[in-house]
Amino acid sequence: MVISPFAAWMLAQEARALLTRLAHVKPFALIEPMLPAAALQPDAQVATERYLLAGRRALRALVLDFLAWLQGARAGHATAAEAQRRFTLLRLRFNAVLTQFDLFNDVISQRSERDIGVWLCGLDVVAADALRLPGVYQSPPLMCYLDRGIGAAIRRARTRLPGGGESPVAIIRVPRERMVGSGIASSLIHEVGHQASALLDLTTSLRPLLQGMQRGGGNAWKLFERWIGEILSDFWSCARLGISATLGLMSVVGLPRPFVFRLSLDDPHPVPWLRVRLSCAMGMAMFPHPQWRRLEELWSAYYPLDGLDAAHRQLFAEVLAATPGFVGLLANHRPPALRGRSLQEALGVAQRQPARLDALFGQWQRAPSAMYRAAPSLVFAVLGQARANARLTPEEESHLFGRLLTHWALRSALNDTTPAVRPRQEPGLTVH
Repeated sequence: MVISPFAAWMLAQEARALLTRLAHVKPFALIEPMLPAAALQPDAQVATERYLLAGRRALRALVLDFLAWLQGARAGHATAAEAQRRFTLLRLRFNAVLTQFDLFNDVISQRSERDIGVWLCGLDVVAADALRLPGVYQSPPLMCYLDRGIGAAIRRARTRLPGGGESPVAIIRVPRERMVGSGIASSLIHEVGHQASALLDLTTSLRPLLQGMQRGGGNAWKLFERWIGEILSDFWSCARLGISATLGLMSVVGLPRPFVFRLSLDDPHPVPWLRVRLSCAMGMAMFPHPQWRRLEELWSAYYPLDGLDAAHRQLFAEVLAATPGFVGLLANHRPPALRGRSLQEALGVAQRQPARLDALFGQWQRAPSAMYRAAPSLVFAVLGQARANARLTPEEESHLFGRLLTHWALRSALNDTTPAVRPRQEPGLTVH
């Protein structure tokens, strides 16, 4: 039976209602109050607004096409069921557009929170600095937001959004409980490492090498291949932050004992106990120093292997035995995108050795203004090393990072790369 005038009228009313609701979806620039220093980075703001505007325009065109179809001659030969099917698909698309709007709204609405909004802008600056590799790739826009829980996550740029389409920006979720201190950097830059790994296509270039190492038998290299995505992000974080990355990781995976030793065949994350040991091994390979041995001993004291079954102990022993070779493979890997340079060379680990970080901290004690001119990821590395060396207390660290995040946000808002000189001693740089 062809569609009745009443059925066509009902569907037209529903379609017009969609248009009305769509008209209430405004650009974030018109609806989200925030301090200029809390605003998104301009490239992230523009990319997000353009993406959502294009989605709204496309949806409006689909609704108008549906209304034109209802009023046209072709609908006169269609059934009510066919018309309802067309409208149902249209409404699903409408809901997908709203879902994407809400996704970005959840991120952007935090920018209106006092202090938090400005600090988030500061984290955007830190993330962009940690991702930057001049001359290698063009970094996508990034935006950060806070959420509950102890772990961080990323929705990488150019990956599929709910309802279809690719995200125009990288969205990084960081745990609220880590604000504000050097621990936030470990979580943040680990997630940045996921984006960097995708831009460099590291898993593609590394998997054949890891598979080749499996021909000798054993389980360690099979596990390394399974875990390679997460390990690469830990490597990126360690290369950028030094010991601060490992200390932050220990804080995240310091869970009740059963979780620390649990091995899941479906989990892309390394077993937490092994993950910390891998981070220490990466640190030792890139930044030779006795501090990594101390951290290994501390972690083993926190979670001794006593009571672990023989199969787990054997597996852990295999992984630890293969770890030096595996870490060396990572540090010296030369993916095509780096044009002959190794990962550790491209990441400039020679400039972030513990002795240099410690020396920079001493210099910044005498001239704090230099700290505000340094690259944000380097600042996190220096202050994390100072914390590990007991030269900075947690209270001082939190106060100082709050000031730094505010400074980077303000500098970004003013588009000014020359920060004001601070002649007085910073409270967070007192000598103990």
